[in-house]
Amino acid sequence: MNQWAIIWAEHDNFIAGLLATLELFIIAAVCGLLIGIVLCYITEYQKRVLNNVIMGFVNLMRAIPFLILAYLLYYGLPELGISLDAWAAGLVALIIYHGAYFFEILRSQRRVFSNGYIEAAVVQGFSRYTLFRRIVLPNIFSSALPLLGNQLIICLKDTAFLSIITVQEITAAANSVQATYFIPFNAFIVAIALYWAISIVLELLIKRLTVYSAKRGMSHV
Repeated sequence: MNQWAIIWAEHDNFIAGLLATLELFIIAAVCGLLIGIVLCYITEYQKRVLNNVIMGFVNLMRAIPFLILAYLLYYGLPELGISLDAWAAGLVALIIYHGAYFFEILRSQRRVFSNGYIEAAVVQGFSRYTLFRRIVLPNIFSSALPLLGNQLIICLKDTAFLSIITVQEITAAANSVQATYFIPFNAFIVAIALYWAISIVLELLIKRLTVYSAKRGMSHV
């Protein structure tokens, strides 16, 4: 049988892997962004102890490879009496790891955000929460969009590591096909094409959001 015919015959396997990858990625991206936003909001209070704890967490995530964190959650937690299946362990690892990076990106934009807008909002009587929600967050999020887009693509690519802990995503599907039929080139070309297609969609989405933010006047810092 032609090698591409074999790939087509296994298309259900690749579709299942694609859907699993998208599910992991979307949940991890949304939850990771929420973690980044919440941590950014907490640091607005300028509490030294809290800030030190947050920065310690961020530095830890920056220091360890993602795969080590996934291994720790999947293989290490059972020793503490906490068992997660492969999918849950992989998802939690993605959320925690990339949540730290999303926070660091937002924090970097917050540090260069003009205090003039803050002072004007305070004079108008904005509460701390309202100020952050209506003034700070929209502006720093808009200016951080290119960096956030890059981090989203990294998050997408990190889902491939989860095949090592038996999560059945795109890379696992490709590996299964190549191991069964010994056609690694074709199988992994399909995997690359799927990751590339998702990345292109992400890039287009970020560009549209950037244009929309500029039209709404949120491109300044």
